[in-house]
Amino acid sequence: MFPQDPITAVTHPDPYAYYAYLVGHRPLYYDDKLRLWVASSASAVATILTNHLCRVRPANEPVPKSLLGSPAAEIFRRLIRMNDGERHCPFKQAVSAALASIDAVQAVQQSDKWARFLLDEGGSKRLSRFAYHLPVYVIGSLLGVPSDLLHQSALWMSDFARCIAPASSAEQIERGKTAAGHLLETFRALPERQDGLLSSLAREAKRVGRDETDVIVANGIGFLSQAYDATAGLIAATLLALASRPGIRDQVSADPELLRPVIQEVLRYDSPVQNTRRFLAEDGIVAGEKMKAGDAVLVILAAANRDPSVNPNPERFDIFRKQRRIFSFGVGAHACPGEALATTIAKAGVERLIASGVAFGRLAETVNYRASANARIPIFEEE
Repeated sequence: MFPQDPITAVTHPDPYAYYAYLVGHRPLYYDDKLRLWVASSASAVATILTNHLCRVRPANEPVPKSLLGSPAAEIFRRLIRMNDGERHCPFKQAVSAALASIDAVQAVQQSDKWARFLLDEGGSKRLSRFAYHLPVYVIGSLLGVPSDLLHQSALWMSDFARCIAPASSAEQIERGKTAAGHLLETFRALPERQDGLLSSLAREAKRVGRDETDVIVANGIGFLSQAYDATAGLIAATLLALASRPGIRDQVSADPELLRPVIQEVLRYDSPVQNTRRFLAEDGIVAGEKMKAGDAVLVILAAANRDPSVNPNPERFDIFRKQRRIFSFGVGAHACPGEALATTIAKAGVERLIASGVAFGRLAETVNYRASANARIPIFEEE
């Protein structure tokens, strides 16, 4: 059965036949029930994400009203991914340059180190906690968060990420506000580490003339929040893909380097980030449709990944797919620059889980999905 709409599709057992219908028959349409435009085809998604009229926040609500007057609002209003125009560029260059400066070998070593640590601490029977905590431990370490604060930082990030997510509850918002205060206090007190990611961000920010401390701190926290759900979802979706495909699992066992193309195909086939949103800054024609200032657009990245015009035979899980197009990290000025780091963390996590003897046979039978309006995160039955 099709999900009832593109929002419920995110956590539907299998939304992809529905997405295929949208791509083929309704690539860009106005949903009267949801009161927003819905873009699903690769062409429509790319057009929306690169159109200057389409902004990441509504012009009349740059920060969600529910966050105003709180530490969460202090972080949110300074996040580069939540701003356009002068507040976005050139600071986006600083963010991208800081991430690019991460030594690849160090990223692999940190990812493997903390994957081992978390498995020794909790075991593979706590898959959800492992998937969520690993990106916080790895990126937190790279930023300079002391080891003894990583666990607590992961708990705070859980609350903060829920707080700023679409459709968060009043309780989640209040918990997130408190967590945001703790995160700000922690990051403002971090000792300067010349080889740390936060120091690198500060240097790059100074180079582009945006070296305000509050902006640097907020976007350091933003590195964690942007990776939190997405990387957890990628780890869990990769486990599910391997659990459902014993043949590919055998290939990976014979050649562990094949895990990287498996993860790339997971990003296309079962995207951890299913959708994002854009808002019209003024009236105009976008992708051939008349849109009005204030209109919202739901951009279904997961559907664009399955568009046969860019990925032939999209329903086939093909780790050797040529010229794979992935929309999961966005397109245009707001494309996420963290793909390499997310893939490295996910690969280390899945490798360690495989080595620990995770019970693949049961995973596909016990999967459910965490409640979310935009992230598709498999949750497995845990003992």
